[in-house]
Amino acid sequence: MKITSIIAIYALFWVISAFLLLPFGVKTHEEAGLEKVPGQADSAPADFRPGRLALRATGISAVLTALYIANYFQGWITVDDINLFGTPPGFED
Repeated sequence: MKITSIIAIYALFWVISAFLLLPFGVKTHEEAGLEKVPGQADSAPADFRPGRLALRATGISAVLTALYIANYFQGWITVDDINLFGTPPGFED
């Protein structure tokens, strides 16, 4: 596996992890007991920390990328393992 492929897979895992982590640990102004700014959405976060989110996404994506690469070389889960419907007619070797 080339390094460019590993970087691309890591980037995909990072973006997915970041979007999945966005709603966790966020409190609205009402939940935090703070005053809202006029015109502010009710769902706006009171204290958004993008650095913490990026750090968490980096760690999770590093673990997921390592597992993906280990599976690539070890072959723990293959296409045959997740093929639920079998080989379609006319595609036998």
